[in-house]
Amino acid sequence: MSVAKVGAVVLDCPDPHTLAGFYAGVVGGTPEGEGDWVDLAVPGGPTLAFQRAEDHVPPRWPTADRSQQFHLDLTVEDLDAAEKEVLALGAKPLDTEDRARTFRVYADPAGHPFCLCAC
Repeated sequence: MSVAKVGAVVLDCPDPHTLAGFYAGVVGGTPEGEGDWVDLAVPGGPTLAFQRAEDHVPPRWPTADRSQQFHLDLTVEDLDAAEKEVLALGAKPLDTEDRARTFRVYADPAGHPFCLCAC
């Protein structure tokens, strides 16, 4: 028996509303909240929450001096189609050159790494 269940995955960022809007475009849902905290209830998944961090320093992937700390794996049917959509939403490619792999690594607009996975 588990001790707890996942309530939310929380990302520190400089602008919670902007980052919640980015992830709403990627995984669905409607951002809710004001000020320094925004929740995104993800259809079929855990809540993503976004918390303002005034001195936010984005992780740098891959490097040990500013480690990624955590990342999201987002499952998709078609890597090429999903890539076009996340790039249009403001993602930046980090490790996407190997087109034979079943995953590609991007950064969200606040610099957090995430993977699109066709696994």
